[in-house]
Amino acid sequence: MNKITISQPELEAVDEVLEFIIRFGLTVPAILTLETLRPLSRMGAQFMHILTPSICVFLSPSHWTSFAELLEQPGGLDHILSRLEFLDRKAQIQ
Repeated sequence: MNKITISQPELEAVDEVLEFIIRFGLTVPAILTLETLRPLSRMGAQFMHILTPSICVFLSPSHWTSFAELLEQPGGLDHILSRLEFLDRKAQIQ
């Protein structure tokens, strides 16, 4: 796994997007999608920029953009997946 440095605003952005996914019970489909599209993660990040106007009805535009930019970085996908699993376990405990 690549080590990356994530700023506090990026961490907040990732958490907001992942909590949205968890709230609607989409953890498993999200993990499967991210793992399946791993070789295309940078193209997927570009596609996220296209979806910004639609998604921003539900999420902050700056957080959505930060999430997409993190996905473009080497190691970003690994961080997102591990954070998703952590937050999902935390939500199940509560």
